[in-house]
Amino acid sequence: MEATQPTRQQEPMFGIEKIYVKDFSLEVPNAPQIFLEHGAPDVSIQINNSGAPLGEGAFDATLTVTVTAKLGDKTLFLVEVSQAGIFRITNVPENEIEPLLAIACPNILQAYAREVISDATVRAGFAPVLLQPINFDAIYQQNLQKRKAETATSLPADAPLQ
Repeated sequence: MEATQPTRQQEPMFGIEKIYVKDFSLEVPNAPQIFLEHGAPDVSIQINNSGAPLGEGAFDATLTVTVTAKLGDKTLFLVEVSQAGIFRITNVPENEIEPLLAIACPNILQAYAREVISDATVRAGFAPVLLQPINFDAIYQQNLQKRKAETATSLPADAPLQ
């Protein structure tokens, strides 16, 4: 009866090996004069995530978040963090690894990036920037659709032009 049950070695596994800050920067280019100006800043947030195999079931995933706050044409601050992690993914079908790296890993990393950004903006003398939850599944699906559309519209390199 034990022969029919999967062994632990064959079961899919997803785990965190290490969470770390890969890169971090904070700029307050117009200090100290900017602290004398008042008004509601325009805050923009950009995100990017990537993943790559490290070998033997280990994968690196990185979530980069860039927050820029401006008051008129002056930059109050710019903070960027590349929050990364090493994840162990074993016995998972090849076609399921990309979604794990694009959805599950950045969902985990976002909480750490949120903390770094909030702490950095407060230490720089500003109100904390609190990242709202990000729907990485929707972003992944949009990117898939975009790739499918690009593939469908691209011509082979040797196709004759009409």
